[in-house]
Amino acid sequence: MPPPDADLYPTATGLAKATVDKHSSKESLVLYAGWFCPPFLRCVMELTPALVQRTWTVLEEKGIPYQYVEVNPYHKPESLMKLNPRGLVPTLEYDNKPLYESTVIAEFLEDAYPDHGSKLLPPDPYERAISRIWTDFVSTRVIPSFQRFLQFQSDESNGSIKQVRDEFLDTLKEFTKAMDKDGPYFEGENPALVDFVMAPFALRLWVFDHFKGGAGVPSDGQGGDSEETWSRWRKWLSAMENRKSIKETTSDREHYLPIYQR
Repeated sequence: MPPPDADLYPTATGLAKATVDKHSSKESLVLYAGWFCPPFLRCVMELTPALVQRTWTVLEEKGIPYQYVEVNPYHKPESLMKLNPRGLVPTLEYDNKPLYESTVIAEFLEDAYPDHGSKLLPPDPYERAISRIWTDFVSTRVIPSFQRFLQFQSDESNGSIKQVRDEFLDTLKEFTKAMDKDGPYFEGENPALVDFVMAPFALRLWVFDHFKGGAGVPSDGQGGDSEETWSRWRKWLSAMENRKSIKETTSDREHYLPIYQR
């Protein structure tokens, strides 16, 4: 009997597939990644592609040599299970030792490879702390509201979809108001870690258009009293959408739909 996710596409596609192929050779640094998770891990399943992309974009931004290993959740490689008995992705193998949790891995890569690529955390200790505050905001505020919105099923006991949509939009506005005034990135002219922590979720707002009648982000000139904030959001989002590391770690959209549909 085939697994319940047999209809889901098994690997990355499009430009992301080309990046996978480029990093198929053996390296001492290994990224164990996954295209999807089983339905019994529903809350994780919907987030896995975005969490993997966090780690993946940082590796690409910094130009760190690595090997990409696609993990089939029904046939997890023994090498992964030895590193991380829970078999979760992303998992990073560094010097034969495991690291997991996408934000932790991203910060580790910045610290462990200081001579590779752009600096993604500011050198000043105070500014680094501020950056981490907003990274934490994404994890503790944006992602939970993203999940509540995506999983919302209307009934008399849990309010309206407008409530969960407005809550989600409020988190986006709060995040945006903390951005550098000119940008285009969160901290200014150059991208930072917080950009790559947030981007995989921002780039998936289209799922709300498909399943929830729209994310509710106003179009240009339609933001009312909050137009200045939404204009800054659109500027940031455009900069991230056009970032090479983002494009080359993003699969074809049609293969994401079955993941979020469940």
